[in-house]
Amino acid sequence: MLTTKNRSESLRETIEEMIAVGEFRPGQHLDETDLAIKFGVSRTPVREALIQLASMGIVVTRPRRGTVVAEIGPRQLVEMFEVMAELEAMCGRLAARRMSGEEHASLLAAHQACMEARDAQDPDTYFYMNEAFHGAIYEGSHNAFLAAQAQSLQRRLRPYRRLQLRVRDRLKVSYQEHDGVVQAIIAGDSELAADLLRQHVTVQGQRFVDLIASLQQLTAMPEPQHIYN
Repeated sequence: MLTTKNRSESLRETIEEMIAVGEFRPGQHLDETDLAIKFGVSRTPVREALIQLASMGIVVTRPRRGTVVAEIGPRQLVEMFEVMAELEAMCGRLAARRMSGEEHASLLAAHQACMEARDAQDPDTYFYMNEAFHGAIYEGSHNAFLAAQAQSLQRRLRPYRRLQLRVRDRLKVSYQEHDGVVQAIIAGDSELAADLLRQHVTVQGQRFVDLIASLQQLTAMPEPQHIYN
């Protein structure tokens, strides 16, 4: 039997995923009663799930508006990607030094899964395989604090990273960039791994234009009257 804590954690994961895939858009109001009806639970685990999401920065509680999905402006979004790029670079540098042979195999398996999603032109599957790929590098850094910081920021950026994968040829380019990262890590070239991961995540040039277009896409959708419809 699920405890209230288990229910709230499960709800938190579900709502977080719905935000990541765009079912709940930035700025959308998340009503406790509507969510309770949608998921067939009482308001208590919903309230606890929203508190957890607020502590992660994924939702925001505002006076007289209740809880809404966090909105990130263009400047803040670029700043967050700048930090993400440096965290990824640090993880890659350490992973190139510290990954075991077994961890190399896990990284290669994630890379293979990305290739299959790329070949199928399936951005949704690629999104999840891409997370597994980067997660393997975070874990391979063998620095729990650094990995936790990278995972935390990565979770806040999930909706935007997902939309970036829908840009024309982005799957192909992303996979090519992954390939260089894999080779550098397995070769133990820590500085090259760091540089390639930084470039992979950094938002600049055309990628910046694409990111702003994605941001506009996320915020342009009309808000539904009831989230359980």
